[in-house]
Amino acid sequence: MSKTASLLANPFHVLGATIRDDRGVIVEKAEDRALMLDHDTCQKARADLINPRTRLAAEMSWMPGLAPHAAVKLLGALFADPISIRSESRLPELARANLLAASLELIDDQESALSVAEFIRCFAGVVEEIDPHQVMRDINDERVLSGFPEVKAVETIEQELAARRKAYRSALRDALDAMDPDKLVATMADVVAVATSNGEAQGPALIDELADAYETETQGFLQQEADNIATLIESARSAAPQGQSAVGPIMDQLESVARNWVRVAQPIQLSAKSRGMRHSQSQKIAFALRSLGIDLHNDHDMLDLAHRMTILLQELFAELPELVEKLDEDSKMIAKLRAQARAREDAKTSEEHAETIAEFRAKAAASKDHGREWGKDVAFRAEVGLMFKDELAVGPEGIRWKGATYPLGSVTRVRWGGVRHSVNGIPTGTNYTVVFGDDHSQHVVELRKESTYSGFIDALWKAVCVRLMFSICQQLVGGASMTFGDITVEDDAVTLTKRRLLSSNERVRLKWSEVHVWSADGSFVVGAKDDKKTFGSTSYIKNWNSHLLEQIVRSGFKRGVVKLSDTFRN
Repeated sequence: MSKTASLLANPFHVLGATIRDDRGVIVEKAEDRALMLDHDTCQKARADLINPRTRLAAEMSWMPGLAPHAAVKLLGALFADPISIRSESRLPELARANLLAASLELIDDQESALSVAEFIRCFAGVVEEIDPHQVMRDINDERVLSGFPEVKAVETIEQELAARRKAYRSALRDALDAMDPDKLVATMADVVAVATSNGEAQGPALIDELADAYETETQGFLQQEADNIATLIESARSAAPQGQSAVGPIMDQLESVARNWVRVAQPIQLSAKSRGMRHSQSQKIAFALRSLGIDLHNDHDMLDLAHRMTILLQELFAELPELVEKLDEDSKMIAKLRAQARAREDAKTSEEHAETIAEFRAKAAASKDHGREWGKDVAFRAEVGLMFKDELAVGPEGIRWKGATYPLGSVTRVRWGGVRHSVNGIPTGTNYTVVFGDDHSQHVVELRKESTYSGFIDALWKAVCVRLMFSICQQLVGGASMTFGDITVEDDAVTLTKRRLLSSNERVRLKWSEVHVWSADGSFVVGAKDDKKTFGSTSYIKNWNSHLLEQIVRSGFKRGVVKLSDTFRN
């Protein structure tokens, strides 16, 4: 089905007349057009343009303030590439708004939701900037040339602008109604998020009106899903006495329905937030879910499910300030309770941990001895520099560089990598960087020879890195969390970042069995198996001990361990 624009029904377009034509020219063009078009249509168009009262509506729905040749050129561009009109910024605001409305009516169905959303935001912004006084000046300038009486009162312009805004709203609603439901929801979410800076700023009035119309249209769906949420909440309460295994599957369904509900409701939530209002239905559902989480913990000691509910609510209902404050309190309380539970669990297994830590200490000590034995038998030494040479060496006494010696046991962190260089696509060599240090200082070794670099790294690995890997595992088994780049590592879990396009990124905690690893762009990367947008990375050359983390994780994956500390256990 071919699309058309209401701009084509404008009397100026019907008669092929310009906004500067006088009465005589308009009558002649109407007679000429009547030979090709419907006679009554041409007569009505002529009457609309000749009568000063009806002429104003035609002028304000056309392109006032534009020279006739410019109007013809823009009409051609409109039908050739509707989306291109968005880039036409140096136009009178009313003329530009009318062209954008026509463009919206002609836009391709294959245009992405984000592209359409940006188009609508631009359109709404232009409508917001229309100045009635400037419109009156533009129209009166044209009327002086065409011989029609000038508009005397700006109130007359404002009344007609109200009719134009109504036409703009209709164009927007028609464009959205033509989309499939998923694209409509995605477009509305993008429109409101971009126009209101995710609810933090007041959007254009046209966006508010569009969000209100959207709320009306989606009310039936939202109420039906809200009823489903209420039913699942009661099912979870009924199943709670049977234990967490009975509630878990219901929680899965509840999370799925809640996410779908929020997906549709998000434009309404953001619009309300941007206007300093609350979306009452969102508030009702959010507090009902929170109440379930509290009851699961208080009445049935299901702390993990209460924690899961809190995280879900923090993600889905960030637009509700009162809830966010309560969720922050809940999160702190749950963290305290989880810490207490963890302490009790730690107390039960303290003997096992003590044995494990003792094992790691023994292995770390053995690695030191190994380093000493290695230093005695296979000492590494090289001279670095062309004219003024510096000694680089590793041995039992430590690492020697630029006249100073650093004991092996003092080294707590390392990083290294190479950067290839080229000119016009022709390789010009590689610069290698190795950095080692303690907790307070670092020492940088810059190398050009690959053989020196690989020899030094091999020596550093045997003399220092094996011990540091045991040390990392020892800290993890003791309950510590460690950060490498934007990856936070625990013994049995890893926390990564879920990237979002139009909202804040989210930190996601996953078990090691739920992730996979790879190398990319000079970094070690850990990503969720089932979500490409959730990952974290640590640079080999910029972040400390990234190579060691990679070795621990990859070795652990090969052994199929659940905890990283199990990687080097017998």
